[in-house]
Amino acid sequence: MSVLSLKLDYIQATASPNFTFKSIGDIFNRQNLRYIFAFAGIMLLIYLLAGGLQLMFAKGDPKAVQAAWGKITNAVIGFVVVFLAYWITQLFGEILNVQIIKDIFQ
Repeated sequence: MSVLSLKLDYIQATASPNFTFKSIGDIFNRQNLRYIFAFAGIMLLIYLLAGGLQLMFAKGDPKAVQAAWGKITNAVIGFVVVFLAYWITQLFGEILNVQIIKDIFQ
């Protein structure tokens, strides 16, 4: 028995009765994906607001303006990565006709 399975058995025994985590892949089930995408959207909003506020209060300081634009750029890049990961996964599910992948995002 591996150390990981022992830890998972302990976690499952001490967790609430609704705890169904048996493998790392169970994190990405249908219910948790909604929370992951919602979290990504909230973080996008927070970073865009923080970058915008930092840009407004930069007072013309070139380093502060560059840092603010960097924060905004990173937020948009992160959004694009999450968006593309979702659509590429969907595309592979359709092309390869893998029902498990198709069912995750239903």
